[in-house]
Amino acid sequence: MNPRTALRLCALPVLALCALAAALVWTVRYDGNFTDPLGLSWRYAACWALFAVALLALRRMPGRLVVPLVLAGAFAVAATGLVAEPRTSTDSYRYAWDGRVQAAGVSPYDHAPQDPALARLRDPWLFPSGAAACAGPDRARIPYAGQTPHCTRINRPSVHTIYPPVAEVYFLAVDRLSPEGARHKPLQVGAGVLSLGVTGTLLLILRRRGTDPRGAAYWAWCPAVPVEAVNNAHVDVLGVLLAVAGLGLVAAPAPGRGAREGAVLRRRAGGGLVLGAAVATKLMPAIVLPGALSGVRRVRDAVAVLLPAAAFTALAYLPYVLLSHGSVLGYLGGYVEEEGYEDPSAGSRYALLRLVLPGDWAVPVLLVAMAAVCGYVLWRGDPRRPWSGALLVTGWAFALLTPGYSWYALLLVGLVALDGRWEWLGIAVAGPAVYVTGQAFGSRGAVSATAYGAAVLLVLVVTAVRWRRQRGEGLGASLRPA
Repeated sequence: MNPRTALRLCALPVLALCALAAALVWTVRYDGNFTDPLGLSWRYAACWALFAVALLALRRMPGRLVVPLVLAGAFAVAATGLVAEPRTSTDSYRYAWDGRVQAAGVSPYDHAPQDPALARLRDPWLFPSGAAACAGPDRARIPYAGQTPHCTRINRPSVHTIYPPVAEVYFLAVDRLSPEGARHKPLQVGAGVLSLGVTGTLLLILRRRGTDPRGAAYWAWCPAVPVEAVNNAHVDVLGVLLAVAGLGLVAAPAPGRGAREGAVLRRRAGGGLVLGAAVATKLMPAIVLPGALSGVRRVRDAVAVLLPAAAFTALAYLPYVLLSHGSVLGYLGGYVEEEGYEDPSAGSRYALLRLVLPGDWAVPVLLVAMAAVCGYVLWRGDPRRPWSGALLVTGWAFALLTPGYSWYALLLVGLVALDGRWEWLGIAVAGPAVYVTGQAFGSRGAVSATAYGAAVLLVLVVTAVRWRRQRGEGLGASLRPA
């Protein structure tokens, strides 16, 4: 390849990355979640379009330059999430509060944020007062005495925390390491570091498996990462890091890289421990466990993963159980009910199932469908690629549940980066469509059915095309003369 051609091939992805970073800054700095959700949606659309352009340009990049560019892009994209305070979620304010409560020697599971027993820990940043300060749509009123209104940035201030123990340890660590008066920034920086950790872990796994490192860009450059993982500082990014690392450990050796059985079992047990830590961070990563058992035929291979995962989760909860006076599950049950998972006729949940089924059938059909997907992964999955089965289970769970929170899809994006089936990113686009665009149209249910329906159609079409192409290649190979 002559130098001029190489320079041109390098220039295209660099220019696309610069345009993506600029669009992300433009989007993150725009505070339109409540005032102009449609305008914010168009900004999201521009970011995702530029993301696609950058990925296409990366395909023609000379191989030796791929890893440096993916890493440089990861730093640039993650940094865009730091240019403003959290824009579309207030979850990180609960994180900051939980960390502060623990630093004061109090269990985060024992008191709701508005509990007067913790009034001594309040400050004007998390608990502003006055009519002007409490007028914003992201402020929750709390009980107060006198004429001056009191409020908080923390959502659901009347309920106990919902976050599992590994997340709570992370909140405490960030609080202890934060300078006085740092407010939201340490959590954003911490999430940015974790997002870069995911990129590094992906590159290590892909390299060890002899797979194209370009796949890591599906995570490193994805707009969901700076928006949800960094700007909104969702702790889901820690769960993604642990889930990706755990799946990398439980993967069977690639062909030609034999290993002793004892070493393989030890790796699987280590992977189980890491997956247990992922579950003890956000619970949702439990959905990758069927993938971790892909193609397992022996009971001891399954036990080597499941037993350490369950043990770590239980032991992580144990100190909080001993230190807390209330339930360490917090508001979990109330959250499930509030979000409509128990009532299929309400909200935007089960949107696709409700298009073709009576509302009462949604949950039973969901359970049967997911049991079938899990069974397929357990029986036919590739133990050398457990992330492939995990992506299949996670993707269909999201497609059938149709969650309305865009940060849930961070786990799915990480699995796409490992597996390379880009079509599942449509599910990650559907999340913000429901969460943000649904406000503009006043009907999250209709937007949910449209967005997730389009995402599922994309998956089915691309899967069918890929299957026919592979079948054709296999038939062609079988017809060639020996």
